[in-house]
Amino acid sequence: MCGIVGTFGGNTSLIHKACEALKHRGPDDSGVFINDEISIALGHQRLSILDLSDFGHQPMMSNNKQVVIVFNGEIYNFIELRSNLEKDGYVFKGDSDTEVLLNLYLSFGTDMLSKLNGIFAFAIFDISTDVLFVARDALGVKPLYYSSEDGVFTFASEIKALLEFDSISKELNLEAINRYLSFLWCPGDGTPIKSIKKLLPGEALIIKNGQINKKWIWYQLPIFRGIRSNLSKKDSILGTTDHLRQAVHRQMISDVPLGAFLSGGLDSSSVVAFAREVNPDIKCFTIKTEGGQDKGFIDDLPYAKKVAKHLNVSLEVISIDSKTIAEDLQSMVIQLDEPLADPASLNVRYISQLAKDQGIKVLLSGAGGDDIFTGYRRHYALEIEGYWNWLPKNIRQFIENTSKHLNNNKPIQRRLSKLFNGAGLDNDERLLNYFRWTSDLTLQSLYSSDMQECMLNSITNSPMIDFIGDLSKNTSRLDQMLAIEQRFFLADHNLNYTDKMSMAVGLETRVPFLDKDLIEFAAHIPNKYKQRGHEGKWVLKKAMEAYLPKDIIYRPKSGFGVPLRRWLQEDLKELLGDLLSVDSLNKRGLFSAQAVQKLISDNDHGKIDASYTLLSLLCIEIWCRAYIDN
Repeated sequence: MCGIVGTFGGNTSLIHKACEALKHRGPDDSGVFINDEISIALGHQRLSILDLSDFGHQPMMSNNKQVVIVFNGEIYNFIELRSNLEKDGYVFKGDSDTEVLLNLYLSFGTDMLSKLNGIFAFAIFDISTDVLFVARDALGVKPLYYSSEDGVFTFASEIKALLEFDSISKELNLEAINRYLSFLWCPGDGTPIKSIKKLLPGEALIIKNGQINKKWIWYQLPIFRGIRSNLSKKDSILGTTDHLRQAVHRQMISDVPLGAFLSGGLDSSSVVAFAREVNPDIKCFTIKTEGGQDKGFIDDLPYAKKVAKHLNVSLEVISIDSKTIAEDLQSMVIQLDEPLADPASLNVRYISQLAKDQGIKVLLSGAGGDDIFTGYRRHYALEIEGYWNWLPKNIRQFIENTSKHLNNNKPIQRRLSKLFNGAGLDNDERLLNYFRWTSDLTLQSLYSSDMQECMLNSITNSPMIDFIGDLSKNTSRLDQMLAIEQRFFLADHNLNYTDKMSMAVGLETRVPFLDKDLIEFAAHIPNKYKQRGHEGKWVLKKAMEAYLPKDIIYRPKSGFGVPLRRWLQEDLKELLGDLLSVDSLNKRGLFSAQAVQKLISDNDHGKIDASYTLLSLLCIEIWCRAYIDN
């Protein structure tokens, strides 16, 4: 796991500064490849995981001197691929998966992508043709940002490295800012900077003469390929067990110490249950937040301890008080590279730091289970919709308006309000509304007159609307939601912050639930074995009954419920007063100072719960000061 960066057609001398900006991602080694004749430079910061010798050094050149690669990630089936390549006459110097990628390209060209099972972002420069080939893994586990302007193509694992190049303009992307406020994350290829885009999950590029020559999606989610969900109940359960076990075992390949996150939830517990079959002494890590859980949320620590005892694995606990989390908000935004307004990302950083301090360099995560097998409350909400969908639209609209007046200070009423929010919308809009935190109407009221004018013709959820539009008309509502989560919510939110926060301390995170083979298998499981009424992850729960205690498997779903309103009133009050002051807001010019001040006041007095909207405004300002003003 590493940091990669490069430029084609630009100022190659800046590659060293760009590498330095990624040093946290790869503190073990650094290297550059520069060819000034054609203005290409590739840089690499190495976190040594496989083949710790110098044979794993990057940028890596092929034996025939034809191609050079910079690679971030892991190829889990590289031993099998290497064996096949050796049969074809390819010779290897070391034991890294990087060298396998090089020879795979020499053998298959860009068709190599279909043969990979792994998490990756890489760039291969073909010296013989002066072509740069860039690709990202199927689900977008590893990030990659790029800019292509005026004949200069630049890419990097993080935005902060791209900003070291003088070819990058810092003009704000107002549509992206709008999406960060609406969803707390930005779906699609947009970033806060207009000239910088995200390479999409399963997307690849060919660059010639510093310009994008070809762009294509090399991996389509199973839902686009007409895969039939026709497995029996028995085969669904047994297959889930077998494929998850194989995924975990496959992803434990490492030449350095490997551990696991263990929250006590079903997903992380399932991963640990199969991981200990390979390594009975595996170390697990969790967090205890002192005073950090909001009302209605469950303390996970007792469950994590019970799982650790049941599986006979060690469990290390880091205790963090909510004041510390609030104090770390600014550093969180800077490390995330984007204004993602989710304090839960700090959990990843704290646990990763604890593991790193104990000599661990790789952690297995349970991320992705909810997005493959269901498990979120919004999945059950879709089931409930079936009972009130028959109501006339005007009645549903009345229910929605009534629900807005429920007491948001009480968890059950807050959830009812969220359930009926958007009841009057059409199907597609209502589906996407489950991902929203702030409505377009509220956003418009917060914007300055200039921002309002810019957003007049903007469609906030357009990336997801376009995505749904490409699905078959017969696609079920649940399949649509799972596809949106797999394509957007994971890559643009969960996986994004998991990668950034673990790599901030030089630690790699792996996600067995998003193993390519498991994704393909899960697509064959009928939805009735995933979501059964209010019971999410039914098939996974049945699959794990032989391995975990039933009170762990069937425990209530939890989450990280930070006392955000209290933070804004106490621990973050001074920061809020500074960053969202009238002067600060007027200077930025994005938001109406009067409207934001009223929002703060209404939230303080309990008239509304605007905590996450305020947090998002705060994160945007922190991000602008760190990346635009400096």
